[in-house]
Amino acid sequence: MNREDNVLTPVALEIILNAGNAREKSEEAIKYAHIGDFKNAHLYLDKARKMMLSAHHAQTDVIQKETQGESFYLDLLFIHAQDTLMTIRSELNLRKEIISLYELIHKMTNKNQ
Repeated sequence: MNREDNVLTPVALEIILNAGNAREKSEEAIKYAHIGDFKNAHLYLDKARKMMLSAHHAQTDVIQKETQGESFYLDLLFIHAQDTLMTIRSELNLRKEIISLYELIHKMTNKNQ
């Protein structure tokens, strides 16, 4: 099958794009948390979460169609998209926890001053 003929190619690209953008926003969130700007840290985490949700919806749509009997040709690009989504989802979860730790440290440090 030719890549241009594969209906999963645009879905894979959508997943990779949204997940990659989520990674960038979560990296920005960490930078804001590091300097104590938790308002922006949470704002960027929320942006990352929304982008990750868009990527997840694209993936879920394919899975639901498959369970309803539609068949797809899985190529390396779609597999890469799945891997990217899961990796960045894990990164996002870890960054959320790291930001919570930054907040806790900030509160404890300011409390003792």
